[in-house]
Amino acid sequence: MDFKAIKEAAKGYEKDMTKFMRDLVRIPGESAEEGAKMARAKEEMEKLGFDKIEFDPQGNLLGYMGTGKKLIAFDGHIDTVGIGEKSNWEFDPYEGYETDSEIGGRGTSDQGGGIVSAVYGAKIMKDLDLLSDKFTVLVTATVQEEDCDGLCWQYIIKEDDIRPEFVVSTEPTDGGIYRGQRGRMEIRVDVKGVSSHGSAPERGDNAIYKMADILNDVRALNNNGDTESTTIRGLVRMLDEKYNPEWKEARFLGRGTITASQIYHSSPSRCAVADGCTVSLDRRMTAGETWESCLEEIRQLPAVKKYGDDVTVSMYDYDRPSYTGLVYPIECYFPTWVIPEDHEVSEALMETHKELWGEERQGSKETIDMRRQRPLLDKWTFSTNGVTIMGRNGIPCIGFGPGAEAEAHAPNEKIWKDDLVRCAAFYAALPSVYTKND
Repeated sequence: MDFKAIKEAAKGYEKDMTKFMRDLVRIPGESAEEGAKMARAKEEMEKLGFDKIEFDPQGNLLGYMGTGKKLIAFDGHIDTVGIGEKSNWEFDPYEGYETDSEIGGRGTSDQGGGIVSAVYGAKIMKDLDLLSDKFTVLVTATVQEEDCDGLCWQYIIKEDDIRPEFVVSTEPTDGGIYRGQRGRMEIRVDVKGVSSHGSAPERGDNAIYKMADILNDVRALNNNGDTESTTIRGLVRMLDEKYNPEWKEARFLGRGTITASQIYHSSPSRCAVADGCTVSLDRRMTAGETWESCLEEIRQLPAVKKYGDDVTVSMYDYDRPSYTGLVYPIECYFPTWVIPEDHEVSEALMETHKELWGEERQGSKETIDMRRQRPLLDKWTFSTNGVTIMGRNGIPCIGFGPGAEAEAHAPNEKIWKDDLVRCAAFYAALPSVYTKND
């Protein structure tokens, strides 16, 4: 395979990728509102001659190149978060900007850039006759990831009946190859009380005070160590082989965390004792933790046990309709996943990178020093569609994508043109590297 030719072909498409990226930025498309962005992505696939293009009932865009035996997928979610406080932006987030090296705008790093590079990576395969009877490439532009990570791929796998050999997530990786992430779940704690007039609080049972006790225990769960003398043993215990058979991968991914993210109350009035209180807990999970174990550790907190049947611990569900109107309910559980360092997929990505650029992360003048301080094979700090692809369904998943994690959800979001070019070249080469011995 001529890796130099692949890099030159990718560079030759820089202007086309830049235009595609800027067009996507100009079309707002938060979760469940992605229809217009999807239409633009489909238009690009049609222009580049994809062999088959279709939308599924949920609204995911599926573009195929080639007709070989193994299906290799490149996934990118097309929805974005909102812009937040507009005064924090130095430019119009939906007009963006362009310099010789950068493209600015909402959804550039997170993560329209990944879709742009994957679409052109598939085009390069066709241009350079890299497609073979060994593989078919699937490029997906998926929905609602920002609202509910992985919901789209649960539908693709279970309802569309599509199960790739492996999936490359094109979420931003700062020039690295990412082989996993901590999982997360959304926990709900409800506490019952009894109202009374605020002038005589002793007649009631204040649910907010009960919740205050519980939240102190939640904070201890996050902050405490794991010594035997600790009444509430902290989540850091999962990094210890004594408590977790998967401690090695847990240390790679990082310890789990928990924090209170929302609080609500019910009360007859502002001059009454609160008769109900609810909190949402954001729980990040490392290797070896499950939704059952995370719910149970909340149920076993001293304050939760103290208040007995007045406390209910549960998990949220997600059932928001997609932009097509389809409702596909799922639990708000996003499992931890990690692909082994010596997995054939991991090794194929490392080999592809080595053939193209060597064994160090690549980047622009602005990013290269920071990137090269980090190992090439690493992990995400945030969550991706891999929670369903590999976490729920066991399909190998790994990440390599343009842009920077720090740009995600931030004002003044941007991406670098050479990241788009580099990733398009990488995607074009990878399937042939993976299937070379077949």
